[in-house]
Amino acid sequence: MAQLIVPNPALHSSWLEGTAESQGAHLDGAGAEDWSLEELKDPRVFARFVDALVKDALPETERKPGYVPCTYLWMVDGGTFVGSLAISHELNHYLLNEGGHIGYSVRPSARRRGHAAKALADALPLARALGIERVLLTCDEDNAGSRGTIEKNGGQYEDTRNGKRRYWISTD
Repeated sequence: MAQLIVPNPALHSSWLEGTAESQGAHLDGAGAEDWSLEELKDPRVFARFVDALVKDALPETERKPGYVPCTYLWMVDGGTFVGSLAISHELNHYLLNEGGHIGYSVRPSARRRGHAAKALADALPLARALGIERVLLTCDEDNAGSRGTIEKNGGQYEDTRNGKRRYWISTD
């Protein structure tokens, strides 16, 4: 079963393979919005990307307006990258209404094996260590897989906003 690790440039090839499987779809928790897959094929650019992901957890790191500090983690199973998870340290307006504290994605070839549920369970104590007593998670109204992952981890449904189901999970 996959474990959460700090992003590591040694997983370059596996990360590229896993990310390519998404065929350009948005990957929750990946932190790659400002990086093209083409430029990330260069190992030096990929190393800078990994460094930026790690540094984003630090409050003093410069980030785009409206962005909050975020801890990025990768799901790795036996040395293979299977997904990403991100913990936003605080909620801004967008995160409160649609994004939540924790976002995750699993590469298509590794889905339906429990990786997301385990990663979310493993992330809850990390969120607690960041001072977050209750985490907000969201998923699209029609995403039964993510809804099941959240509910399996104790998610309590609050409401739906803009097509996003909103759940709260205690971190204690």
